[in-house]
Amino acid sequence: MKLLRADSTNKDFIELVKHLDADLAIRDGDDHSFYDQFNKIDVIKHVVVAYDDANNPVGCGAIKQYEATSMEVKRMFVPINKRGKGIAVKVLKELELWAKELGNTRCILETGIKQPEAIALYKKSGYQITPNYGQYTGVENSVCFEKHLS
Repeated sequence: MKLLRADSTNKDFIELVKHLDADLAIRDGDDHSFYDQFNKIDVIKHVVVAYDDANNPVGCGAIKQYEATSMEVKRMFVPINKRGKGIAVKVLKELELWAKELGNTRCILETGIKQPEAIALYKKSGYQITPNYGQYTGVENSVCFEKHLS
């Protein structure tokens, strides 16, 4: 597998995000429009796209600056037929490494309670549940995490 650092203009990232948004629209139901407003990709400068041995895009994720030394993990996605192969773990580790290289000491993120695969990934990757932050404060369907980068 190959990991490519790019920005949000990467065509494979854009295509994977379309599939992510379609999945989230089903999972989030009536809440989708609330979450969707915080997930626009045009302001994202740091994207990782994973490719298989045949150079097919098989996963993605992104980080964006949240506070002076904190990056927010965004747009994590692996197609259902590619899950269970460690792709998301590798993408997440690359995002954390990039965040550290940019001088950050912490990654934060929000995911939905209707995304058990994501919650399991973040817990397995050393993220701790934290009180909901920012626009997610008081939102019952959100679960927020943080990880201090060592």
